[in-house]
Amino acid sequence: MIELREAGYSFGGEPLLGGLALTLAPGSFHFLTGPSGAGKTTLLRLCYADLLPTVGEIELFGQSTATMSRDDISGARQRIGVVHQDCQFLDHLSVTDNIALPLAVSGRDVDAHRENLRELLAWVGLGPRADALPPELSGGERQRAALARAVIMDPDLILADEPTGNVDWEMSMRLLTLLAELNRMGKTILVATHDLGLIRAAKAQVSARVLRIAGGQLQLAGADL
Repeated sequence: MIELREAGYSFGGEPLLGGLALTLAPGSFHFLTGPSGAGKTTLLRLCYADLLPTVGEIELFGQSTATMSRDDISGARQRIGVVHQDCQFLDHLSVTDNIALPLAVSGRDVDAHRENLRELLAWVGLGPRADALPPELSGGERQRAALARAVIMDPDLILADEPTGNVDWEMSMRLLTLLAELNRMGKTILVATHDLGLIRAAKAQVSARVLRIAGGQLQLAGADL
């Protein structure tokens, strides 16, 4: 689905990441770890072409980002669900309408997807909060709403940036279970996290490959995690 070949990214002439080699195969589950500021978010942005590599090559669904038009990138992004670290919502819209935004932006008939929206809200445990406004949600509810919004378009790949960074352990396990369920449904998952406890707990639910960014390089993490 996504392949990085000796890819790197520099900002203002300063190299942030380099020599990135990674293949995200269909149905795989990857964790991406490393200290704050290591470049985890930058790598995720490269994976959905929000950033383009300054060296090397990245392929999205078999096509090099170097040759993709704006429409090509837009089409590829419809196959990728992103859970952003900051979980931004439109505060004047209900939870349901926020989750439905990707449908509206893509020109789909939101009313035709109302049943899917209800099922999705129930799946993430937000059925009773369907009409709530974002400021009324707890941190865990916001994260689950962000996950629902990321999967409403039925993407092939889900990228999650520190999805458990602002929630307690119980909610972290609930979010992990939801991601594991998506993986069992055939979705490819890449989760960026600094929480090694979450990665250890995941071993009981998914077969995951653990990657670490260190010194701007991507490495396979050891078995000591």
